[in-house]
Amino acid sequence: MLKPARIRWIALATACVLHADPPPDLIKRIIARETETAQAQANYTYRQTVTIEEFDDHHVPTGRYREVRDVVFTPQGKRSEEFVGKPDKTLKRLILTDEDFRDVREIQPFLMTAAQAFLYESRFKGEETMDGVECWVVQIQPRQILSGQRLFEGLLWVSQADYSILRSEGQAVPQIHSTKSENLFPHFTTIRKKIDGDLWFPVVTYADDTLYFRGGPQRIRLMIRYAGYKKFGADSKITFEPIK
Repeated sequence: MLKPARIRWIALATACVLHADPPPDLIKRIIARETETAQAQANYTYRQTVTIEEFDDHHVPTGRYREVRDVVFTPQGKRSEEFVGKPDKTLKRLILTDEDFRDVREIQPFLMTAAQAFLYESRFKGEETMDGVECWVVQIQPRQILSGQRLFEGLLWVSQADYSILRSEGQAVPQIHSTKSENLFPHFTTIRKKIDGDLWFPVVTYADDTLYFRGGPQRIRLMIRYAGYKKFGADSKITFEPIK
C-alpha cells in the first residue's frame, strides 16, 4: 500500500547532504535520549485532540471522528486518561479499529526507547536542517513483525546537538489483509517542539493520504494535537483551557 509515500521517503532521504560521518554510536545516543524523554514525559499532563476525516471521490468531506482526552494524574499520583465530552462520530465510509486507536497512542507519537530499540534496524541517510536545527536523518524499520505487533517504519530527524528526535515521518505497520477485511493505515508526520527548556515532546501529527482498499481508494485526513503540557507535582492543580 501507499507506494507514492514510500517513494517520497527514498527521494527525501537521498536529498540529504552528507557533510560528515555521524558518531559511531549514534543509535545508542538516540536511544538514551529517547528513554530520558519518555521518562520525563511520563510526568506531564496534556490534552490530546484526535480528528479523522473521510472524503468522497470528489474530495468532499462525508464524515469525521473527533475525540478529546486529557492525560491526568489522580490525587494518588496515578496516570490516567479522561474523555472530555463524548466523541463526535459521523464517519460513513471508514470503520475505526483497535489498531487505529493503538497507533494513535503508541505509533504516531513514536519514542525509540531502550524498551523498543531491539525491535528495529536502522540506516544513516544523511544530514538535513529542520526548522533551523542541524539534524541527522535515520531510517528505521522493524527487524520482524510478530502477530499482534504494531510498529513504525520511516524516517527520524535527530538533533545533532542533543540527539533528540524532532520529527518522524512514516507509517504504522503492518497493513492488515484478510479474505474478509482490510485494515490499512496512512503515511503520517509527527512534529515535536521544545517543552520546558530542552525536552522535545510531540505537538502535532498529521496525515492526508489515500488508502487503496480492494473496493476502491479512500482519502482520509488525520490530525492529532497535543497541548497544555504541564509537569505534575504533589502541589499541582490540573487545569485545561476551554475547547474552542
